[in-house]
Amino acid sequence: MTRRPAEFGVSACFLAAAAAGIGFVAAYILDGSTQLLGTLLGVLFAALALGFVLWASKLLPGGTYVESREPMEPPRSTQDQFVDELERGEPRTPRIVRRTLILSGLALAAATVVPLRSLLPAGKRRPGVALAHSEWRKGMRMMTREGELIKEEDVAVGTSLTVFPEGMPDADDASATLVRLDPRDLQRPDATSRRGSADGIVVFSKLCTHAGCPVGLYEQTSKQLFCPCHQSVFNVLEGGRVMAGPAARPLPQLPIGIDDEGYVIAEGEFIGQVGPTYWRPV
Repeated sequence: MTRRPAEFGVSACFLAAAAAGIGFVAAYILDGSTQLLGTLLGVLFAALALGFVLWASKLLPGGTYVESREPMEPPRSTQDQFVDELERGEPRTPRIVRRTLILSGLALAAATVVPLRSLLPAGKRRPGVALAHSEWRKGMRMMTREGELIKEEDVAVGTSLTVFPEGMPDADDASATLVRLDPRDLQRPDATSRRGSADGIVVFSKLCTHAGCPVGLYEQTSKQLFCPCHQSVFNVLEGGRVMAGPAARPLPQLPIGIDDEGYVIAEGEFIGQVGPTYWRPV
């Protein structure tokens, strides 16, 4: 390989490394798959390594050199030539190689720095505040994942629904399970859930207090919610009390009401800590 093609080969390797670095940053921002991220990062380092190998083997001088020890101080002309080359840059390194090397270095730096953003708290709220409060607010209507608002008259006795705060179908930490009971069941002495109910409707957090799994199974006869992950069982009549399984705390209940248009609304925050206990001390 002659010098000119070698220069273009080294530059092409550095450009490929730069493109892979830019692609890695874009894929990371767009939440690309780990396979894609790993491939782009591998291409970046492989292209850099190949570029340096070609540069060393094809563009840098080779051979064996014996340095003369005398005279110890170089002549004035040699010193002037050395200073001149430092000011102008190494003449054996083509400009295109230097520029593409800088570009690939910047791409590598971006690929290294951008992922560090994931170590910072997401959003504007501090982690402690985000875990202590959900998105539910007094007067906020309930909706399904598909965006359908929940009316009291549309919920039949014995059914259950997964609900979210209005306009927030992706607020999974605020997801809740709505259950319609026979209002007579809530008149029992042990039916402590009636304090946060409305017309036989009760709502509990969907996050299991054991490990945060979704509590999505409702058994109408026993009036119990089941977590399919580790078989924790919660009584919807008794304020989400744990009946069986490894969960140590009741499901937090969301106090609710019915507005003037018949929509089911929240009357405040969940009563109790949402999610698994290990998130924070209770």
